[in-house]
Amino acid sequence: MGYRSFQAKLHYLCAKMSHELVKIALNGEPFEVEGPLTVTELLARLDIDPRRIAVEHNLVVLKRAAFGHTTINAGDQVEIVNFVGGG
Repeated sequence: MGYRSFQAKLHYLCAKMSHELVKIALNGEPFEVEGPLTVTELLARLDIDPRRIAVEHNLVVLKRAAFGHTTINAGDQVEIVNFVGGG
């Protein structure tokens, strides 16, 4: 297999993989989403404002700065918690 055909096949496989459904646990419930994807992408798909929530990924509380480079894969556990004001 030549380099160009290898690169074309690799591109095809990566594109195909990026559109597979992955099963995760979202707030303790089974959830399917196209992935793998980042926390930022998941929040966007769920229409959640990242400024008003906290995210735990596989038992680790994430800093907001990590949302864009933390990848969610099949089998991962994600907890999204809304901040509630009051007094």
